[in-house]
Amino acid sequence: MTAARARVHAADHLVAALGRDGHRLTEPRRAVARLIATREGHFTAAELVDETRRLHLDVGRATVFRALELFASLGLVERIDLPEGVHAYVACEPLHHHHAICTGCGRSLDVADHGLVDMLGEIGRRSGFRVTAHRLEIFGLCSACQAGSGTAGGGDGAA
Repeated sequence: MTAARARVHAADHLVAALGRDGHRLTEPRRAVARLIATREGHFTAAELVDETRRLHLDVGRATVFRALELFASLGLVERIDLPEGVHAYVACEPLHHHHAICTGCGRSLDVADHGLVDMLGEIGRRSGFRVTAHRLEIFGLCSACQAGSGTAGGGDGAA
């Protein structure tokens, strides 16, 4: 599958999820879905707003924020907190997972549990604390940035 076709498929997946959950399939929501699908790594709401303006899309700032909240509620994007205190989003599957985020280029990788649930259970047994939810974000450099071929400081992962 070509990269362009993969982006169309990803946008269709987001829009289809809205329809399955009974949400209206408005053109502004479709436009936000297309913008999300073009992102390879993390992105901010402000970056999407800037992109709508650059592309002269008829999508307002509040619509972008509401669409992101809706996609997040469906588990299709996840909000992450970057080390510098900025809130960003990554597109993802609705299954529980964690993210490894490259601080050089912004790429985001989905990371499987690898025993974290067992460790949280042990913390609960030892402390009496009942864990009801957890989120793990891992920050570092991807292999491309370590090798010097990543887009250092790119931030949006659009390498």
